[in-house]
Amino acid sequence: MSNRTFTMIKPDATRKGNTGAILQMINAAGFRIAAMKMTKLSKEKAGEFYAVHAARPFYGELVDFMSSGPITAAILEKDNAVEDFRKLIGATNPAEAADGTIRKLFAASIGENAVHGSDSNENAGIEGDFFFSKLEQF
Repeated sequence: MSNRTFTMIKPDATRKGNTGAILQMINAAGFRIAAMKMTKLSKEKAGEFYAVHAARPFYGELVDFMSSGPITAAILEKDNAVEDFRKLIGATNPAEAADGTIRKLFAASIGENAVHGSDSNENAGIEGDFFFSKLEQF
């Protein structure tokens, strides 16, 4: 069990002005922000981050969407971070997400689902290191 996970507040949530409300929910759920920055992914960097999905039919749309505007990347810390954060964000499809979850409140669709959350302890480390040097992680 790791005590860190990675998240991105995606371009759709940023465009809609939901970044502050999402960060407030993250803090209220007991997560400590160990690193955070707002940035914009190039198509190349978005493609690199989502390379695991390169063979899937939605890959091109995903890269286009994730490079369409600013995102907020963050490393979050809490006991059982990955699992607890996955519960907080809810199902990928907001129509199936539990009431009170980030995606139920802020996502419009499977494609524009407001927030990314690491799906494993291993990926949390890889994803956090993609965005932040060790000097930027506290």
